[in-house]
Amino acid sequence: MNKKKPLTGFLALNSASTNKGTAFTKEEREYHKLRGLLPPRIVSPEIQAERTIKNLRRKKDDIDKYIFLTALQARNERLFYKLVIDHIEEVMPLIYTPTVGQACKEYAHMFRRPRGMYITAEDKGEIKGVLENWPYKDIKVIVVTDGERILGLGDLGANGIGIPIGKLALYVSCAGIPPQQCLPIMLDVGTNNVEYLHDPFYLGLTQTRLTGDAYYELVDEFMQAVDEVFPKALIQFEDFLTPNAYALLNKYRHKQLCFNDDIQGTAGVALAGVYASTRISGLNFKDMRIMFLGAGSAATGIADLLCHALQREGLSENEARKRLWFVDIEGLLVKDRKNLLPHNEPYMHEHEPLGFVDAIKEIRPQVLIGATGAPNTFNRSVIEAMSNANKRPTIFALSNPTSRAECTAMEAYEWSNGKVIFASGSPFPPVEYNGEIYTPGQGNNVYIFPGIGLGTIVSESLSITEDMFFVAARTLADQVSQNDLDKGMIYPPLSNIREVSYNIALAVAENAYKTGITKAKRPKNLEQNIRDHMYSPDY
Repeated sequence: MNKKKPLTGFLALNSASTNKGTAFTKEEREYHKLRGLLPPRIVSPEIQAERTIKNLRRKKDDIDKYIFLTALQARNERLFYKLVIDHIEEVMPLIYTPTVGQACKEYAHMFRRPRGMYITAEDKGEIKGVLENWPYKDIKVIVVTDGERILGLGDLGANGIGIPIGKLALYVSCAGIPPQQCLPIMLDVGTNNVEYLHDPFYLGLTQTRLTGDAYYELVDEFMQAVDEVFPKALIQFEDFLTPNAYALLNKYRHKQLCFNDDIQGTAGVALAGVYASTRISGLNFKDMRIMFLGAGSAATGIADLLCHALQREGLSENEARKRLWFVDIEGLLVKDRKNLLPHNEPYMHEHEPLGFVDAIKEIRPQVLIGATGAPNTFNRSVIEAMSNANKRPTIFALSNPTSRAECTAMEAYEWSNGKVIFASGSPFPPVEYNGEIYTPGQGNNVYIFPGIGLGTIVSESLSITEDMFFVAARTLADQVSQNDLDKGMIYPPLSNIREVSYNIALAVAENAYKTGITKAKRPKNLEQNIRDHMYSPDY
């Protein structure tokens, strides 16, 4: 068997996955023919990381920091991931939300080098061959978007590739999925963003979006091609428009290993936050009333998982749904409403039509969840109505990026006189109000999807069930300490994210073996097996 030749010279220095830069030892420099190509001093990875974080902090604008980190990832992959893992609370907002939103909007104008794959409408009939061009064959996680509903920013077309790239960086950092097993994909079916269609720098197809049968036929070919080329891959659907998101999830969820993070990942994080909030409010989960502002895929996905959880508490499906209320731009979802989508229909209740604030006053929910993409919709009247109805109201302002949050942490604490239990999708700093320090929670999907991915990969699950998201949420909630709760936090610190992901992976894998959703046998030491799967960026 021929031994693979080592990369030498500038090839060794230009390979992101193997490059160590100034940390190459004397022996390695000799072996890879690097003598004279590097400064003579050998530097430890710790010094490299210290230098890098200092240089990062010298950048004034977050978008410049994003570009700096992207360049680092392309130059020295392991140093990049070491930086993310060691400084997760500082770096994650730069490589993902909220900065990734601006990065996507400007992606074509900042373009340096390609990352991931682009499957376009022009590839119909040839998608398998296109996928075979990817150099790594042992792909375990694919994040795919069609760019039509990027965060709360709308149709960003091919610029949306920044989302799969960012999500997969979190799979690696937070759950230890090896980088070479991750593949970001942009499904470019065109864009209806007129600005991009007339932008000479735009890099996607300059045509309006495929719709109807042509769209679904392309996605179907893509899914079949993935099954053939990367048969062990988990597919994560990301930022699809609500009707397409539900249609694709319902079509493929029982056929392939896939899930929709906006629907199911968001649901898992929200359910965990509701569970944790009861340890502050003292309420019983099964007795709670929960109201949603927004009736899109994220909100109804949360409601579906809450319904599942309430049924596990002994309620019937009908009783569970009666605890869950929706308000959209036209007011309360009631039986007399017309032209609602199928995923909304189970949550249409017998009730008179009401506006948002009046609905809060009458129904008196203990939890309010915003998934609108519309900023400032939780105004003073809303927060005050929730506070008048509850001793400790729980508010989730989940829309991303920060500019789209339904309210800020400061507004929530100030308008509730410090009563609110608050979490948001993008991070907010601690708030000082009336001499007290309040630490808002971040209900970010990163608490759920990396652990789900790791657990299903290790267990070789054939599909991802609703129950897996339930056990993931329950596990996440159990990792919120009393010290966290005392600070007002309903999620564990991000600094614990790898351990959080490990515990979720363990619970998900156990669920897979218990329910028979996998043909693989449970290893004797599942805990160690999961640890052994987790990538470390150490040299």
